[in-house]
Amino acid sequence: MAAVSHLPVASSSGSFLITPNVGLMIWTLLLFGISMWILWKLAFPRISEALDRRQHAIEESIDHAERVRNEADDLLAEYRERLREARTQAEDILDRARKTGEVTERNAQDQAEKRREQLMEQTRREIEVETRRAIQEIRREVADLTVMATEKVTRKVLDEQDQRRLVEEALSELDFSTLAPSEDGH
Repeated sequence: MAAVSHLPVASSSGSFLITPNVGLMIWTLLLFGISMWILWKLAFPRISEALDRRQHAIEESIDHAERVRNEADDLLAEYRERLREARTQAEDILDRARKTGEVTERNAQDQAEKRREQLMEQTRREIEVETRRAIQEIRREVADLTVMATEKVTRKVLDEQDQRRLVEEALSELDFSTLAPSEDGH
């Protein structure tokens, strides 16, 4: 028995693409080669050039971004340093202000204490002056009263020498030291 081939026979109904034909393959390879050569000469250099420009632009963008990032890092470091310096200066200013305030407060207290002491001393002097004046006034009153009392008792007017003697005697008997301020200011 003979082997029967069941392969379909090429018909003219468009199956020439399915069955390999050597002539068609040569023409296809030849057209593919020509297309590749045209693309290689005309399109590929332009595509390669566009890709190179694109790659160069991307590299420049990356380099620019890296420079900008480095500049930003430098600025950030500089701002942080300035912020640290500003904080240090602010702390120094606060310390100086606090110390100045303390010194001013102490000076004000010292001045107030000195002023109080001056006023106390001035008041003591004024009291002493007023006490002396009052004692002198009392002495004059006592002298006048003594003269009047003596005139009434003796019913005669004393001459000036007698009046002085009587006043001196009366004054010597009075203790004016209790009217004068004591040494401790009380």
